[in-house]
Formats: sequence, structure tokens, C-alpha cells
Amino acid sequence: MTTNPQAANYAVASAPAPLVATPNPSPVPRQRPGLFTVARVVAVITLVYGLVLVYPPLRLLSLLFPQWSPGTPVLLAIIVLPLLGRIAHEWWPGTITRWTSSASLTWLGVCFIAFSVLVPVELAMSVGLAPYLAGCIGAGITGTLAGWGMINAQRLQTREIKVEGKGKARGRLVQISDVHLGSRAAGLLKRIVARVNRAQPDIVLITGDFIDMRHVSLRDLAPLTAVRAPMYFVIGNHERYVDLEDICTRLERLGVNVLRNRAQQEGAFHLIGIDDAEAKDQVARHLPNLEHDSTRFQVLLYHRPDGLEAAAQHDIDLMLCGHTHNGQIVPFNFLVRRVFPRITGEHRLASTLLYVSPGTGTWGPVLRLGSRSEVTVLNVV
Repeated sequence: MTTNPQAANYAVASAPAPLVATPNPSPVPRQRPGLFTVARVVAVITLVYGLVLVYPPLRLLSLLFPQWSPGTPVLLAIIVLPLLGRIAHEWWPGTITRWTSSASLTWLGVCFIAFSVLVPVELAMSVGLAPYLAGCIGAGITGTLAGWGMINAQRLQTREIKVEGKGKARGRLVQISDVHLGSRAAGLLKRIVARVNRAQPDIVLITGDFIDMRHVSLRDLAPLTAVRAPMYFVIGNHERYVDLEDICTRLERLGVNVLRNRAQQEGAFHLIGIDDAEAKDQVARHLPNLEHDSTRFQVLLYHRPDGLEAAAQHDIDLMLCGHTHNGQIVPFNFLVRRVFPRITGEHRLASTLLYVSPGTGTWGPVLRLGSRSEVTVLNVV
């Protein structure tokens, strides 16, 4: 078993260690969207927000209390407070605002569940179901599903997968993905590290969206120093949205190997990391330019489940991704699957195995319905 060489000497107040030089890709110039495109996007977002997240609680209340009429303060609270709760954590990051943000986004998740429940309830009312009874049924089902979703979001499950090795490659690779520290508290990371160490890994692989807020401190990230194996990390979209370079610096100080469009050998394994990007051909564009070693077991880390075809063409043995959360909340998974058909689990093309993690944490609502938070153990045998 290989241990994390920097963990024993870590101190929060230590001076920054020199960074390993990594080739950062040149930014791709983006074309500014036109006014019509912006207006259309704003209109769609407003419609969805009003229909899916504001209408459900108002409708349930009107069914349960027919004489109730919401005034302007109540309407403003339902419409504006969840947004303000989320924005507050961006402006004033801290424990209180993180809880406020989590509560606000979880409330919106409950509203989404209520919307899904209201669709069949409205159909039942159209064929004669009494409004008050419909309101009771809708509120009861929504509350039950939301309660289970909150509990399920806190549960960490371990999934073990057998992977056929190559050459001398044998060992236990542990994948974590989409932890979303910042939105989620450091306590979750402590639980994840305990679960990872219990799996006795030889290598730990982090496939992006590990951090999703600015200025997540070394102290919050310090549980990483207890990991008893080398760690490798590739960036996800949320790292790109916030303080990307600082995130990479902090992780490197804690002994994490950051793979930004580069490869590194770890024993009999050849690890390749590619930066996340919206472009569907990101893997196909970068993979040919990176170092390959077909004599070793080649593992490609890329945040989103795109590029399996390119990986297979370049003799990648194992490709690990995340990003999708397996939809996180049913029935949102049906929409996610339209964008990412390989939404979760194992997929094979030629000699390449792709595994898409459902995520180890949550983003937005601290809810999981029809999905689970997972630490993945890949036994290379």
C-alpha cells in the first residue's frame, strides 16, 4: 500500500509548496451571444422557475386552504427568498450562509418534487377527485418523498466493480466525484475520507466538481491528508466557474496530483487527465497530444461522460467520469439522459471500459431520489 507522502508533514499554516508545472491550455475565444439569444434564455428560465418551482407550493396551499389568498409579502418570499439565500453564500461565504444556501436550494428541490406529484394529482382532479383530498394526497406524497430524499442524500454507499487488468497492473482504484465542497460542508469530506480508507485503495481518483465555491480553505480540505494512498484530480465545470488556479494550488499543497491535460505514471498504471470543457470533442482534441504507454494499464480521467469513442481509439483501458449525478432527483434523470446517454454505470466500447459515477456528494438541493451518493472501488484483477 502506498501512502500519501505529504500528509504527515501537513500544517494549515505551512508555507506554499512549489507547484508542479502543468501545461495549461490556451483559452478558446468565445463568441458573445446575441440579444435575442439572451432574451430567449431569460424567458425560458423565468417560465421554468415560475411553473416548476413557484407554482407547486402555491397550488398545494390553495387546495388545502381554499379561503387562503397569498398577499404580496408571501409571494415575494416564495419567489425571491430562495434566490437570495443562494446568492448570500456567494457574497458572504461562511457557515451560516452555507446553511442558508443549502436550505434555499433544498426548498427548490422540494418544489420540483411537488411539481412532479401535482401533475398526476391535477389529472385525478379532472376526473372528479375532491380538491381538498387532492391537496392532502399531494402534500403527503411530496413530504414523504422529500423526507426520504434528504435522508438518502446523507447516505454514502460503496460500489465495487471488477476490472480486467493488463500486464502487471493489479490493485484497488477508488473513484470519488462531484463532492461539491463549498455547497457541502467539510464534515462530508471527513466521512468520504473514512469510507475511502476503509476500501484500502492503492490510488484515489477524483473526477471533478470536488469544489464549487470560492475560497474553500485549507482547513476545510485538510481531511485529504488522512487519505492513505496517492491522489489524482482532474477539474470539472464547477472548478472552472470559481477560483480554478487557487483550487489547484490548494490541492497540490495537500499532496494531490493535479492532472491538467497531462499524464503521469503510478506503478503499473498510466494516468491521463483532461480538463473539462463544454465541447463534445474535448477528449478527441487533447488525447492524441498526450503521452501514452500501452504497456501499462491506461486510465483516462475526464469529468463528463463524453469521448468514449476517442478513448477506445487510443487504447485506453479504463475511462472514469462523473458530472451527471445520475439526474440526482427523479424525474430529472430523464432530461439528463437526453444530454448524456451514458448517464451512469458501466459502458464498454471495444477494449475500453467507461464508468460514470453517480457522484459522491450533491449539488443544489441536498436531496437524492432515484440516485445515490457513491464511493466507487474498481478492483483491477
